[in-house]
Amino acid sequence: MGLASRAKESPELPKETEKAKTLKQFPPYGSMNGNSTGDTCPTCRGTGRIPRGQEDQLVAVIPCNDVRLKPRRTKMYVFVSMAVCLLLCCLILFFLFPRSVTLTPVSVLSVTVYFSPDAVDMQVSNLINITNENFVPVQIVDFNVQSLVTNIVVGNTKISNLTAIQSRSQQSYTIQVNLPIVDKGLNSYCKSSTIKIHTLFLELQMTMNISYLSHTEQLSLNSFEYIDCGTNSTIPHPVSG
Repeated sequence: MGLASRAKESPELPKETEKAKTLKQFPPYGSMNGNSTGDTCPTCRGTGRIPRGQEDQLVAVIPCNDVRLKPRRTKMYVFVSMAVCLLLCCLILFFLFPRSVTLTPVSVLSVTVYFSPDAVDMQVSNLINITNENFVPVQIVDFNVQSLVTNIVVGNTKISNLTAIQSRSQQSYTIQVNLPIVDKGLNSYCKSSTIKIHTLFLELQMTMNISYLSHTEQLSLNSFEYIDCGTNSTIPHPVSG
């Protein structure tokens, strides 16, 4: 029986001997002297050194109970970050949201009349206000004025050298309109000496193109005013929009 049992155990002896040699060559994981009872490190095989050329292929493993995986006050940090982002978005929308730019006629400053044999030439100076409610400056691209008397176009004026309007401000401009009246009936009416006041109702169709916040916009306004085409007038009077 002793010989038989020894014969059965003899095949296992080479395996145990090979395992002992392997463990002796590569100490267990976490041990530098080979006394640990743990398993062999699968990466460095217990040597404590990473094989050269495999630095970019290795992955660090962190235990699930590591405190670094459970940062404190995570919910508070997330809530504060969301609140700050929401506040910044609201501020950006508040300051960059497009607001109105209004064009308002104020008064007729002066009317200068020049008589010629075939026409009556007039220069009408108007005062207008442009109000910018935005938090950014507004650039005036051009300003067009079309003048009509009794639905007849008597003049067109284009101005393109107006300055920009600063944010949250109002600026006044003096617009001079040239009105050459060549209609015979109006000429006779304006040159008549029997009429003391030669009143003409003038319609101004104003169109202004502006640019701000990377987009262009067009403003339109019609104003009606009365002028005296028979004599010069330098008394300002209000107009209606």
